[in-house]
Amino acid sequence: MLDVCLLGTGGMMPLLYRYLTSLMLRCDGSSLLIDCGEATQLAIKKAELPTKPIDYILFTHFHADHISGLPGLLLEMKNSDRVEPITIAGPKGIEHVVNSLRIIANELPFDIEFVELDDNDGFFDLKPYRIQYFKLKHKLTCIGYNVFNDRLPEFKVDKAKVNNVPLKYWNKLQHGITCTDKETGIVYEPSMVMGESRKGIKLTYLTDTRPCDNIYKFANDSDLFICEGMYGEDDKEQNAKKYLHMTMREACEIAVKTNPKEMWLTHYSPSVVKPKVYENDLKKIFKNVKICKDGEKKELNFED
Repeated sequence: MLDVCLLGTGGMMPLLYRYLTSLMLRCDGSSLLIDCGEATQLAIKKAELPTKPIDYILFTHFHADHISGLPGLLLEMKNSDRVEPITIAGPKGIEHVVNSLRIIANELPFDIEFVELDDNDGFFDLKPYRIQYFKLKHKLTCIGYNVFNDRLPEFKVDKAKVNNVPLKYWNKLQHGITCTDKETGIVYEPSMVMGESRKGIKLTYLTDTRPCDNIYKFANDSDLFICEGMYGEDDKEQNAKKYLHMTMREACEIAVKTNPKEMWLTHYSPSVVKPKVYENDLKKIFKNVKICKDGEKKELNFED
């Protein structure tokens, strides 16, 4: 299960009625934050979520509307008596950028561990999440993320009994650990007790970018595809091309080809005062699109 909360939906600058784009994911008591623009700590409070369990923060890129809220959030975590380390990942230079911001958030009671991502694509684990990253098309290096919540294959009691697997090894085998009996020397493999693999949960998050090949390559068949829709008006496409952003229509056209179960749009321009007015027309392109508001929440569950 993956709890999703889109904390803010604004781009460029926070507004009185719209926080900057940031996403909170929660699973197994651990929280993961993607992007942290100005006022993100207030958006977290408004969504009635805690800051202390945030174990991981991923950054898409280093524009201010995606990272300038970090010092305040770190101080908020400090004041919550957090002492456990936190992991921060992002494009090349992430450690330098974060440490520069920490001039106004020093003497933290917890360590920060950094994961610097290269310009290619790849995976890394932040338990209980598995993260895939890939490069987007923006004015500076920008990264898109797939967040996977993998599901263990089904444990087969009958299979364990047929293979004479002692009960004491069942739990470890279920979690992928090979066991060797010290007395008999018999090796027990997870395959001796597990069934077929089962579909987990995939969430795709990308902003800021123009449509590009990597989106079509990596964003396929997501359970939830969260994508920027900077402009609602079709006549703003030239602006989107100039500033390397995306219109809502372009985002929906991508969804038609990448086939997510549901798409959430976010990162609206300050000029888009009422983004909801575009939703009906966008549904004619991709029916499962949603114009999101701050604090939008959803629980993603494993398929039976």
